[in-house]
Amino acid sequence: MTALSEAGVRGTARDGDRLPPPRPVCDLPTWKEIAYLLLALPVSLIGFVLVVTVLATGGGLTLTVVGLPLLAAGLLGARRLGALERALARSLLGVRIDEPSPLPLRRARGAADRLWLVLRDPVAWRTALYEVVRLPWGILTFTVTLISLFLLWPVLPYLARGLANVDRAMARALLSPSDRLERRIAELESDRGVVVDTAAADLRRIERDLHDGAQARLVGLAMGLGLAKEKLLEDPDAAAAMVEEAHGEVKLALQELRDLARGIHPAVLTDRGLDAALSSVASRCTVPVRVTAELDARPAAAVEGIAYFTVSELLQNVSKHSGARSATVEVWRADDRLLLQVRDDGRGGARADGGSGLRGLAERLDAVDGLLVVESPPGGPTAVTAELPWRGRTEV
Repeated sequence: MTALSEAGVRGTARDGDRLPPPRPVCDLPTWKEIAYLLLALPVSLIGFVLVVTVLATGGGLTLTVVGLPLLAAGLLGARRLGALERALARSLLGVRIDEPSPLPLRRARGAADRLWLVLRDPVAWRTALYEVVRLPWGILTFTVTLISLFLLWPVLPYLARGLANVDRAMARALLSPSDRLERRIAELESDRGVVVDTAAADLRRIERDLHDGAQARLVGLAMGLGLAKEKLLEDPDAAAAMVEEAHGEVKLALQELRDLARGIHPAVLTDRGLDAALSSVASRCTVPVRVTAELDARPAAAVEGIAYFTVSELLQNVSKHSGARSATVEVWRADDRLLLQVRDDGRGGARADGGSGLRGLAERLDAVDGLLVVESPPGGPTAVTAELPWRGRTEV
């Protein structure tokens, strides 16, 4: 087998979109196709009997109490058969077929909702159609393959490839996830997990900051005032010194609470918008930062908050890791997207595919249909561009 044909096999297995060319019978992929065609009859026979028996019986009894539950059980069985068929197609035909998202039965409100959810499942119905159509095709492919294996073996590779290509097309058409909406549901389920994890981490951070910072300082302040109260009559000068110290502790506690509130949602962002809030963040950066915001309107509060914290985290990275002498922040709107770009003239080498904060930032942006692009060659400069969906602000 030539290197070109091997590359063709790997490309087919990888993208699953192009049909592989015919090849000699001596290679492994062709024997896998022959095995698939021979297994087609018993597998399709089992699937046909199950689908036709259960669905026909359930459909015929739909006017009775047991009809719809029996029909739903048949559809759930068809889903299981579809998983088996996809596994066989992936392992023996090298065709990539994504698994459909599971039915959200646990989120259904009751038995009736779960039953209706199963009965209108397009994945199960298309799998049932696949099993019905595949039995006559399985009989044909089994017969042709078996006869060719003994009598027409010189042309068997070409026959096997042609028959297997038809099976590939059928599997893609009837066993793939329903449509773009089905794949979108799976993406949103994954993004929801990222959002929940991020929210939980933020709550733990706030709790830790309160416990280790302002709370501990206020406890010490209360103890100091208690001691000052006891010494007020005995030693007024010592009590006054302790009150003075407590006054300083109050100022520090207030500052820590302001910093914590700024980390949750800064007041300047709510009052004056993204331009002023980013300028405030830039003023605290250890590197000189020039901020340019070209927005003719304010985005929704949620989008504005995500943009603020994205730039804040990127500027923290510039301060800690870049070794830069200067940086810029640019914000602008392009159609229905809000774009942010943070550039610095540092050492470069930043990557978003490792275990760094950039990876977590990219995951959080992805959870809200955003995008993070990092361009940071060794030696610099570094440009990190974030893209968010634009939603207009609704005044309350």
